[in-house]
Amino acid sequence: MQAGNAHYRKAADLPATVPVFPLSAALLLPGGRMPLNIFEPRYLQMIDEAMAGGRLIGMIQPALDGALRADGEPELCQVGCVGRVTSLSETGDGRYLIALHGICRFRVVEEVAVRTPFRQCRIVPFAADLDERGAEEVDRPSLLRAFRSYLEANGLDADWESVSRAENATLVNALSMMAPYGPAEKQALLEAPDLRTRAETLIAITEMAMARDRDDFGPGLQ
Repeated sequence: MQAGNAHYRKAADLPATVPVFPLSAALLLPGGRMPLNIFEPRYLQMIDEAMAGGRLIGMIQPALDGALRADGEPELCQVGCVGRVTSLSETGDGRYLIALHGICRFRVVEEVAVRTPFRQCRIVPFAADLDERGAEEVDRPSLLRAFRSYLEANGLDADWESVSRAENATLVNALSMMAPYGPAEKQALLEAPDLRTRAETLIAITEMAMARDRDDFGPGLQ
């Protein structure tokens, strides 16, 4: 996997411990690009330290059940995605605007006791994510049909010319990241074991969302 100027070919190319940025309903996938607006002091420090080292941070969601630690911080989901900071700009009012390039999903082994204001976790990477050889086959027509129907039903649009040219992995991961779904759906897409399953999950979630919308806005009683 290439991210910016760096190449990650095996699990050993990634650190055993990464700083983590818990963010609900945020989905970063391998090969995907996520813009972030960083303004909290602890995360500004996290970015400073990442830029001074390997530029890597882990995106992860707070636990879906809302569980809290004793200090009031949320528990974390068990699966996240490591990303490399590939661009950074300062706004002049104390914020960073960064872009993260997704590298590899990971499973949390344990949260590490640290003195930094930001949290850090010991991880095990999903090494298969680093293999960029031929993408798996997916049901591309069904995926595009479901997503086009969803956008049309919600008055949204997309650059369908670019979509039609995208390879399978780029298409599935980009649609998964941009889909306006909640934390549980985003986590299901993240944890899908392979690209085909992720595409099938995205189709199913989209069809359920459209069915729910039809039920919510169907004809009223006469």
